[in-house]
Amino acid sequence: MAHPLKVAVQMDPLGSINPDADSTFVLMLEAQARGHLLWHYEVRNLAFTSVGESVHLAARARRVAVARPPAEIYRLGPEETLDLAGMDVVLMRQDPPFDMAYITATHLLEHIRPGTLVVNEPRNVRNAPEKLLVTHFPELMPPTLVTWDVAAMRAFRAEHREIVIKPLFGNGGAGVFRIRPDDENFNSVLEMHFARTREPLMLQRYEPAVRQGDKRIILVDGEPLGAVNRIPAEGEARANMHVGAKPVATTLSARDREICTRIGPTLREQGLIFVGIDVIGDWLTEINVTSPTGLQEVARLGGAHLEAAIWDCIEERIAERAGATRATRRAVRSV
Repeated sequence: MAHPLKVAVQMDPLGSINPDADSTFVLMLEAQARGHLLWHYEVRNLAFTSVGESVHLAARARRVAVARPPAEIYRLGPEETLDLAGMDVVLMRQDPPFDMAYITATHLLEHIRPGTLVVNEPRNVRNAPEKLLVTHFPELMPPTLVTWDVAAMRAFRAEHREIVIKPLFGNGGAGVFRIRPDDENFNSVLEMHFARTREPLMLQRYEPAVRQGDKRIILVDGEPLGAVNRIPAEGEARANMHVGAKPVATTLSARDREICTRIGPTLREQGLIFVGIDVIGDWLTEINVTSPTGLQEVARLGGAHLEAAIWDCIEERIAERAGATRATRRAVRSV
């Protein structure tokens, strides 16, 4: 880039970073290595103001520098009020749950577009929660049901016998249950879920191939650039690393590439630059667009440092916008 970019990172508290696993951390390291300037803020520090026709989106933020251990992993400058419309890039990296607070943040961030590049594009993040975007590719999914209707759930279980129940808007495997044909907890799981929320549930046919791993494939601007296989821990049905799954090296199968070819153009068109998909056996189960993970695991297991590819894409988008702006100005001057 001809000049450093001003980058605001909207994420969870910096004290929650695991420097050996956190994808946002390596995105920040890569940005810093390229000379870009970093600020950190939490979503609760956003403030939208409207006066007449003027709108303004600000955040109480701090300049931040990051480093690998054994150095101090982050150092913060003094708090300042940051005009987000003055940033070149906002990385929207707070973790789900994908609740109304998350959705509200996507609405607020739309006010700084297109002048500021928000990654991933907030409107399409809002329209593409991980367990629902995948439903637009039914030919790639295992048998799936999304409903509030308990009778429909019972019929689905009767047909497929062994199933997985998932909350639609959670993360990290929280609230995911494997229900076997003889499991007597099915009704209790439904009662527990609907006692705390009005949200529907997703049910999917259980895929025994998960014992060989749940493959996380990283796509950058719609292209598959790396993958890691996550092997569930003994006695655990979930393949999330949050609950003890073991990451192992893997390669992309012909079916994996078929899936990526099918979904890649949609991701690119929707401005979803950094996406992680989950594939079990031959089936696509989730498309993660809110705060995808897996960058450090891919690199550690012999793959590329995909944070570099993500920043290459971001810088290319910024350069394209700058070129379009210059062309528009020339056209206006010539009139």
